[in-house]
Amino acid sequence: MTLDVSSAPTPSDTTDHAPPTAPGRPPTNSARRLLLRDVPASLAVFLIAVPFSLGIALATGAPLTAGLVSAAVGGLVVGLFGGTQLQVSGPSAALTVVTAGLLARYGWQVACAVTVAAGVLQFLLGTLRVARAALAVSPAIVHGMLAGVGLTIALTQLHVVLGGSPQSSALANLVALPGQLAGPHLPALAVGAVAITVLFGWPRLGRLPGRTGRVGARLTKVPAALAAVAAATALSLLAGLRLARVELPEWDHHALASFPSGTLVAEHWPELLAAVLTVTAVATVESLLSAVAVDRMSHSTGDLDRELRGQGAANLVSGLLGGLPVAGGAVRSTANVQAGAATRMSSVLHGCWVLLAALVLTGGLRRIPLAALAALVLVVGVQMVSFAHIRRIHRHREFPVYLATVLGVVLLGVPLGVTIGGSVAVLLALYRLTRAHVDVVTGADGSYTVHTHGPLTFAAVPKLSRALTRVPAGAVVTVRHDGSFLDHAAYEAVHTWRAGHLATGGRVSMVTKRPDDEVLDPDGTIRTGSSPGPHRCRAWTPWVGHHCIEQGADDPHGRLLDGVRGFQQHTAPLVREELARLARDGQTPSQLFLTCADSRMVTSMITNSGPGDLFTVRNVGNLVPAPHEPGAADDSVAAAVQYAVEVLEVGSITVCGHSGCGAMKALLDGVHEQPGPPTALTRWLRNGRGSLARLRRVPAEFEGRPVADTVEQLCITNVVQQLDQLMANPAVERGVAAGTLRLVGMYFDFATAQAYVLDRASGRFAPVSAERTPQGTDRADRGGTEGPDGRKEQQLAA
Repeated sequence: MTLDVSSAPTPSDTTDHAPPTAPGRPPTNSARRLLLRDVPASLAVFLIAVPFSLGIALATGAPLTAGLVSAAVGGLVVGLFGGTQLQVSGPSAALTVVTAGLLARYGWQVACAVTVAAGVLQFLLGTLRVARAALAVSPAIVHGMLAGVGLTIALTQLHVVLGGSPQSSALANLVALPGQLAGPHLPALAVGAVAITVLFGWPRLGRLPGRTGRVGARLTKVPAALAAVAAATALSLLAGLRLARVELPEWDHHALASFPSGTLVAEHWPELLAAVLTVTAVATVESLLSAVAVDRMSHSTGDLDRELRGQGAANLVSGLLGGLPVAGGAVRSTANVQAGAATRMSSVLHGCWVLLAALVLTGGLRRIPLAALAALVLVVGVQMVSFAHIRRIHRHREFPVYLATVLGVVLLGVPLGVTIGGSVAVLLALYRLTRAHVDVVTGADGSYTVHTHGPLTFAAVPKLSRALTRVPAGAVVTVRHDGSFLDHAAYEAVHTWRAGHLATGGRVSMVTKRPDDEVLDPDGTIRTGSSPGPHRCRAWTPWVGHHCIEQGADDPHGRLLDGVRGFQQHTAPLVREELARLARDGQTPSQLFLTCADSRMVTSMITNSGPGDLFTVRNVGNLVPAPHEPGAADDSVAAAVQYAVEVLEVGSITVCGHSGCGAMKALLDGVHEQPGPPTALTRWLRNGRGSLARLRRVPAEFEGRPVADTVEQLCITNVVQQLDQLMANPAVERGVAAGTLRLVGMYFDFATAQAYVLDRASGRFAPVSAERTPQGTDRADRGGTEGPDGRKEQQLAA
């Protein structure tokens, strides 16, 4: 079974990421943890950081030593003083275009001075404790900026891969691209193609069949970036290709920062100030978003203000030493977490290895072809355009903001592009704030109902007035407002019309429908009740535990249809737009939720989810048939699991049991072993024999309370067993091994309405609290667990 190497601190441990230990095992001392986890992780990150740092320096046009300086400073300074334990910082890919523009216009030393000023500003912002405010930037703007920068980098480096020279802007690069494609430099193109091929093909070596796959799995421990650069360099040397190579200057020629002269500042202070603010904003947002992502991966919570101060100190030092702007890097940090880093020393050691390589390995670095580094950075630039982010942004109806930011960054540069994206975001928010729908419906009895949806502001008054004038004089009218914002102008328009309509002999009732009640306007005279018929639940109200459909009626089918009619009347108008989107775009659930068919298990209620969120599989006893069970295998669950993992690409699978499970009672009563020809239920329950065996061997427990009885103990033990049996599914095993899929064990107690999640640290079911812990996550939300029998089992928190 695959081991979970990610760390999970205990609630009392806020300064170190000690690996979890099994109950009864002595804690691992810090020296051993450093040796076994931080040193290998630091080497893995170092092998990625060196080629990336050189490639980013090449893309900006800066001295290549500047890339190594910023990588070393990012590792050492942010590693020691940052607030996110496992984040690894280095030269920022998102600032490549900004830095290249500064260098081209003002020179390298002035660009370093801008980095110093941005570092000072970052440190001051961290001191003022405003780091959280940076996260208020719309994700559509952030991802649009990254995509725009990525496309600009890709266009620039494509010219280098083709053997040419990049132009001064993305638009110029695009215009010159057809001519460059018509006459490429074949040796450079061959080296770049080899680098790109190795970069994409390297991770797939472990998937090859047989012995080749086993050898490939060992080879893939070497980072793909390093393998790609090494293969391209070897090809160029063995073939004797005449290519431009890395020009790594001697360190005694390395240029340090030089502050601009008074004349330069006086003449160009608006541009320089804008550059400082841009570098500060981009580096800050990139670092803080990366820090949040790293905290989620490592199941911990860092200090964002301290992280911002650490990033500011790193930019200050990097700029003074002639380095590139520094920011937290998603690629380096992800590699650090996945390599099993335990403490901040992994980042510090990575900085030491970079510094050592910069001083000792300069001869080897000078043999690297520029086309190989350009190919590496080109792929990084393309990968900055994330289609997963685009789908998510489109789902939240923010794609215009994203597109405006991308086009603005590519055509006009990062500062103007972000400004354009922010302006579109503000306009879109104002449009939604003033958007309202007004519908007039004629009833069978000749009455009229005016439905208003959305905020009624002064901007909606013309639309509202036109709708109200369609109601004939003397008619009986009900005005239903959905409870959104109603400003004074709209209020006056409605009540002025109401007074005029009453004067013509008409009758008007004003009803505001809120999520939890229906409230009459003070001037209204008619209160509308709940929906007619035996269905007594109003739409979109908190579920309060009573039967929404009267149980005394004689016709069960009629009761069901009454519920459907209530849905069509109340809920369908509210969800129709979202369901139409799902019908058009298809489902993209994030989780597979496997639970019992018990009628009391309302999955959407206990997970607070809606349409399209969960891919749900329900069966008697929430069982996952194991393929080795003779005569009891069932393909329906395995097929659903395979579809969810391979087609829908869910990120987690939750197995959820519940209290008072009838299937568990039947197992304890031996129903599955009854003599005579087996029934369908008997054959199905045989899939739970492994849970009975586990109950006798290592029964599962709760944290903080005893089990109520043997049935409850079997219910939670069954969840652990089904997670084991899930790993027999090849699709699940591959996903867990690749780190793209995690498993969750959950239990729901009906009597107390309390959910429990299998906790990795204790191997027990811990309650999910209504509020998060000071570390930002419940203990039960920490992923895989080490089971009571001492074996690692893959679980994940919801």
